[in-house]
Amino acid sequence: MHEMSLCESVLKILTDEAKVQNYTRINRITLEIGDLSTAIPESMEMCFEALKRGTLAENAVLEIVRVPGQAWCRNCEKLVPVKDRFGPCPECKGLDIELKAGDGLRIKELEVD
Repeated sequence: MHEMSLCESVLKILTDEAKVQNYTRINRITLEIGDLSTAIPESMEMCFEALKRGTLAENAVLEIVRVPGQAWCRNCEKLVPVKDRFGPCPECKGLDIELKAGDGLRIKELEVD
């Protein structure tokens, strides 16, 4: 389950940033998780709950925002929704698409004290 290492990385980033920005407690974390990423939101929630104990995020609420897949189709020159990173364009069935959204994981918002 790689979600454990993803959550460890998120907490490390937040802990390192706490030293730079002088916050002592994290109240809320909003993560954007792409539908085409390999991270499973429910697993991220479970791992975060296990890892946050004893950290400055111990009482934090994790909010996950799902980001749908989108790609630019070079054939029909449209931004189209996609459900598969390597699938065809849903409009023209062409394979010359460039993924634009939905494959990442990022810290979107942070509420701290």
